[in-house]
Amino acid sequence: MDETDPLEALASLPTIAHPTLSPDGRDVAFYYDTTGCNELHVLDTETGEYERWSDGDVPRNARWFLRWDADGDRVFFHRDDGGDEQNDIYALSRDGTVESVVELDGQATLQDVSADGETLLVNTNKDGQMNVYRYDRPADEFSKLTDYERAARNPLFSPSDDRIAYATNETDDFDNLDVYVANADGSEPRNLDLGEVGAESFPVAWSSGGDGHGNGGEDGTERGDPDGNSTHLLVIDNTPDLGRAGIVTFEDTSAGAGVGVGADAGTDIDTDGDATVTWYGDGEFEESAVAFLPDDRFLALRTRDAQTVPVVYDVASGDGRELDVPAGVTTVGHPGRRGVSIDENRLLLQHTSPTSRPELLAYDLETDMFETLLEAEYGPFAPDEFADAEYITVRSDGVPETPAAAVDHEPTTELEIGALLYDSGERPSPLVVNPHGGPRARDEKSFNLYTQVLVQQGFSVLQVNYRGSTGRGREFVEHLLDDWGGAEQGDVATAAEHVLETREWLDPDRVVVFGGSYGGYSAYWQAVQYPDLYDAAIAWIGLTDLEEQYETTMPHYRTELMEKYLGTPAENPDLYEERSPITHADNLAAPLLMVHGVNDSRVPVSQARLFRDELESLGYETSPAGSIEYRELGEEGHASTDQRQQLRTFELLADFLERRVGEAR
Repeated sequence: MDETDPLEALASLPTIAHPTLSPDGRDVAFYYDTTGCNELHVLDTETGEYERWSDGDVPRNARWFLRWDADGDRVFFHRDDGGDEQNDIYALSRDGTVESVVELDGQATLQDVSADGETLLVNTNKDGQMNVYRYDRPADEFSKLTDYERAARNPLFSPSDDRIAYATNETDDFDNLDVYVANADGSEPRNLDLGEVGAESFPVAWSSGGDGHGNGGEDGTERGDPDGNSTHLLVIDNTPDLGRAGIVTFEDTSAGAGVGVGADAGTDIDTDGDATVTWYGDGEFEESAVAFLPDDRFLALRTRDAQTVPVVYDVASGDGRELDVPAGVTTVGHPGRRGVSIDENRLLLQHTSPTSRPELLAYDLETDMFETLLEAEYGPFAPDEFADAEYITVRSDGVPETPAAAVDHEPTTELEIGALLYDSGERPSPLVVNPHGGPRARDEKSFNLYTQVLVQQGFSVLQVNYRGSTGRGREFVEHLLDDWGGAEQGDVATAAEHVLETREWLDPDRVVVFGGSYGGYSAYWQAVQYPDLYDAAIAWIGLTDLEEQYETTMPHYRTELMEKYLGTPAENPDLYEERSPITHADNLAAPLLMVHGVNDSRVPVSQARLFRDELESLGYETSPAGSIEYRELGEEGHASTDQRQQLRTFELLADFLERRVGEAR
C-alpha cells in the first residue's frame, strides 16, 4: 500500500450491495458507492457494463434490499430518515425519475411485486406488529391481509398472484414458525404444518412455469410437471435440527386449470391431503433454500466451518452437487421473482473471502466455470495485504477460567465453539475480541471492513461463534434461550483465554472487547462480567438495560427478539435485571468507549445514555482522560455503510485504541 491514510483508504473502498436480477435476467440492479456515496447502479449481464441510475436519491446506508418492477423499467428501493429504518418505498426509473410509492408511519419493506406490476406485498408495522399488507397501485388502495400478534414475514405471491405464502406463529411455543398459504386477499389462511411445533419453517419461492424463474412463468407448466397440473413452494425447515430445504407440491384438482384460489376454476391447494412435501439433503450440514432453477432444479446454500457454498439439487432424483467456487462465502443477493437465473444455464452469485472483497459472478452450470461480472476494487491495497482468517475450535462449558464479577454460573453443556482468528503480524500483538451481533447470526470467512481496520492498526482479531449462533442447527441456536449474558458470554471469554494461552505472540496485557448491536451488549457484558480479562472495551449500538430495550424497540423486535429469548419483563423481572449490564455497572474496571447512532430504532440511543448516566452517578468520569468516553453519531441509526460515516467510526476506534492500549500503528 502507498502512503495513503489506511483508515480513509479502507472506508473509501467501493462495496457492492443487494444484487437483484431484472424480470428478464438481462440486468442486475445493485447498490454501489464508487462515487463515495451510495447509488443505485444497473449492470448488463451480457456486456458487463453498468450505469448509475440514481443521483443522490437513495439512502446513504445500503441496508435494505431492492426489487424490480414487473416490466423491468423501474427499481423499487427503501428510503428512511437519517438511518432510522422507518422506511418508505420509492421507485427509480431508467431515466432517473424518482416516485414515492408507499409512505407510512413505521417501517415498511417491499417483499413482492405481482406479475402485472399492479400489486405490491408489503411488510409494515404501521399498526403495531409487523404484518402483511397489499397495495393496489392503480386504485391507490392499501389493505391489511394479516393481523397476527406475532410478526408475519416474507409474503410471496403465487405464480398466478391468486395466493400468497408467508410465515408466522400462532402457537404457544414462542420458538415456533409456520408457513401459511392464503388467498391473495388474506382470506382462508392455512397452516401447512411442515414441521414439528417448536421448529421453524419459512417460504422461499413459488415455482414458475417450465423456465424455473422465480414466482412467475411464461408457458404455464411446472418443473417435472409438463401438463401444468401442480404448483410448488420452496421452503426451509429445521425440524431435524440442521436446516433443510423442501418443496411443497399442490396438486391441481381441476383439469386444464391454472393456479389460483378465488378463480372460477383453479388449482385447489387445500392442505387437507392435496399438499405434499419432499425434503432434500442428507442432514450433514445446515442448508437453506434460495431459488428454483430451470430444468427441475433448485439452489441452496450450505454452511460448514464458517464458509458458505452453493448447492444445486435435482428435484426428481434429490441429488445435490456443490458448485466449484473459490473458498470463502458464496451467496446470492435478495432474489426477487426472477430468482438467480440469468438464463437457462447461468446463475448470479456473489463471492467474498477474508482477503477478497465482494464481487459478482456468472456461474455456468453446464461447464462448472464462472466469469466475473463485476470485479472488486482494492484501491491502494493488494489482496495479500489483508489478514486471512484461521478457523479454530475450542471446547466450552460456558464457564471460563476468568472469575465472574456479575453473575456466577454453573457449568452447562460442553460444546465445540468455532472461532476466526486474524493475525495482525505485530509481535507481540494486542488482541481485539469481537463477538458478532444478532445474536442469531455468525461470523464467516468473508471480507469485513471493521476487522481489516483493526488489523491495519496492529490489532489481531478474534471472532467467536458462541452458542446461539447460526450455521450449526436449531439446537445450537436454542442454547441461548432464557440465557442472554450466560453461557454464550462464557464461550466468548473461553475462546479468548484459549488463543491467549496457545498463541504466545498475543499480548495478554492488551486485550480489548469490541462489538456492535448484540455484539455491543456482549462488549458491555464482558466488561462487567469478566473485568480481569480486558484492558479496554468498545460498545457500539449495544444494549445495557434490557427492560428499557423491551419497552422502546420496534414491536416486531419486542416479540421476535426480546420475548422469544427472555420472555417479558413482567414474566421474568429478575432475569431482565440480572442480565442487564447496567445492573453491574460498578464492575467496570477498564476504559470504555460508548458509540451510538442517535436515530437507532432497533436499539435506541437511550441504551447508551442510561449506561453513561449510571456510570457517572457511580463516580466514573466521562472524558478523553477519564474512565469512559462517549460519542453519539448524528444522522445515523443502527450502523451505516456510508463511507463518510464509516470513516467517522473507524477514526473513533483507532484513536481510542491508540491512546488506551498503545502500540497501534
